[in-house]
Amino acid sequence: MPAGSTTDLPVPRSRDVRVEAASQVAVPIVWPETREGPAAGSLEAASRTAVTTAVRRVLVAGVGYSNLRDLSVGPALVERLRQRPWPASVEVEDLSYGAVHVLHWLQEGQRLDALILLGATARGREPGSTHRYPWVAPAVTADQIQERVAEAVTGVISLDGLLVVLGYFGALPPRVTIIEVEPRDDDWGPDFSDVVDRALDDVERLVEDEIEGLLA
Repeated sequence: MPAGSTTDLPVPRSRDVRVEAASQVAVPIVWPETREGPAAGSLEAASRTAVTTAVRRVLVAGVGYSNLRDLSVGPALVERLRQRPWPASVEVEDLSYGAVHVLHWLQEGQRLDALILLGATARGREPGSTHRYPWVAPAVTADQIQERVAEAVTGVISLDGLLVVLGYFGALPPRVTIIEVEPRDDDWGPDFSDVVDRALDDVERLVEDEIEGLLA
C-alpha cells in the first residue's frame, strides 16, 4: 500500500466541501467538530497512541455490493460474523452505504479504538487469496478527495475510497486493519466463485486472531 501523510494538504477556507455531480445536487460534507480540516498529526503519533491507549471498542465492518458475486464478500461476512459470540467491546456492522454516510455516522459520536474492515478488492493477486495488513494513509490532494466523495455520492462503494475519505477528515481510530479477499468474478449474481467461497472461513479466522490481539 502507498505510504504517506495527509498533513501537507491544503485546508479549505469553508467548513463545507461540496461535490457537484451531473445528476446530483451539491452535498455538504461537515468537518469533524473536534478537528478543523484534514486529519492532523502523523502516522508516528498515531502509532504512539495505539501503543499507549487501551482498546475498549472495536468495530468490525464489511464493505461491498449486494448481488455482485465476489465483490459482495464484505456484506456476506458481516452476516456470518453476527452469528458468532464476541466480547461486549466488539461490534459488527455493514458499512456498504457509501463513504459520505459512514463519515457522518462516525462524526455523530461513534468513537472507536480500532477498526477492522473486510471486503474484496482486485489488486492483481491470486484469486481467492486472503490478505491482512495495517492501513497506512496515502498522500492525497484535495482534488482527489473531491473525486472520492463524488464517487460515493453517485453510488460507488469502494474500500479504498472509504478509507481515503475517512482518513482525510480525521474520522479513523488509531488502529485500522484491512482483511480482504482477491476476487475472481464480478458479474451479477448472489454466488461467490469457488475460490472466494473457500476463503471466507480463512477470513473469519483472521478476524478472530486480530480481535484477540487487540484485546489482549
